[in-house]
Amino acid sequence: MSDDSKKVTKSEQEWREQLSPEQYRVCREKGTERAFTGKYNKHYETGTYTCACCGAPLFESENKYDSGCGWPSFWQPGDPDIIDEHRDLSHGMVRTEVTCSRCDAHLGHVFPDGPEPTGIRYCINSASLGFQSESGDTEEN
Repeated sequence: MSDDSKKVTKSEQEWREQLSPEQYRVCREKGTERAFTGKYNKHYETGTYTCACCGAPLFESENKYDSGCGWPSFWQPGDPDIIDEHRDLSHGMVRTEVTCSRCDAHLGHVFPDGPEPTGIRYCINSASLGFQSESGDTEEN
């Protein structure tokens, strides 16, 4: 296992010191940002969307599309092993939660209503993302 793929564990206090209050609420407490308010909803630069908590590469910009749902949407992750899926029965619904496999950050949910070729829509909170442009510039939320 490379250093990049090692599990990241921190105390609640360490996460609070690293993340903004909104990022902490979304990533560590499984919150959701309001639709159409996130930094990356209408973001179209070329590069890689990363985990706001641990920096793991999650989604490539070429797999992002405008689903109209109000959150960044992707039809596949950059590497399927970086995303874990969990059954979510909260809010009176049955959904599939997606988390970062490296640090367990809550990212959002996945739905079976996306475009071809996968038919999948990863609906991701901007607060759980960072961005690294193709030129290597890193943008944090």
